[in-house]
Amino acid sequence: MGHPDGISHLSPTSIIQGEISGREDFVVRGQVHGKITLPENDLLVDQSGRVEAEVRVKNIRIKGEFIGNITASGKVIIEKTGRVRGDLSAAVISIEDGAQFKGSIKILTKP
Repeated sequence: MGHPDGISHLSPTSIIQGEISGREDFVVRGQVHGKITLPENDLLVDQSGRVEAEVRVKNIRIKGEFIGNITASGKVIIEKTGRVRGDLSAAVISIEDGAQFKGSIKILTKP
């Protein structure tokens, strides 16, 4: 995660309901319910983070809880502390030992 525009953080005590879009990387330590659109950027769902959303990103790393569908042009990484329920579409998908995942996987091939 190193984009020149910077990184936005959502603190553990914050809750967002609605739509997030932007042109910088985003770190969720709180809760998001809705839609996240960061087609050129990365999303990190930290261990304290809980996301219930439709997500379109470049890359996503999940250490916390995620419910919903993810479309990533790059990578989806579910770390060992991650809990995911939903469908994943990405060029690269990595699920670490110990991670919880329930859903379907679609590998996107680059044209």
